[in-house]
Amino acid sequence: MDSLTLVAVASIISAGICIGIGAIGPALGEGRALAQALASIAQQPDETNTITRTLFVGLAMVESTAIYCFVVSMILIFANPFWNYFLSRVGG
Repeated sequence: MDSLTLVAVASIISAGICIGIGAIGPALGEGRALAQALASIAQQPDETNTITRTLFVGLAMVESTAIYCFVVSMILIFANPFWNYFLSRVGG
């Protein structure tokens, strides 16, 4: 296996691990936040608007972590900074 193929395989595996692990945390966080918001609404129905607004802001912040992992994965697959280096070394 030449070095270019090794970089390609490592990039794909790294991207898969990044998006796989990077999606678990936000998914658990969003589930817990939603459960707590529903429990809070059940206890204080008059505060539904405030709780919902705060929930959506919090969910957007949690989801941004998964989006960052997705961006890193796309960079590893399509815009890997090591490609040009190895292509120049291989002569491609």
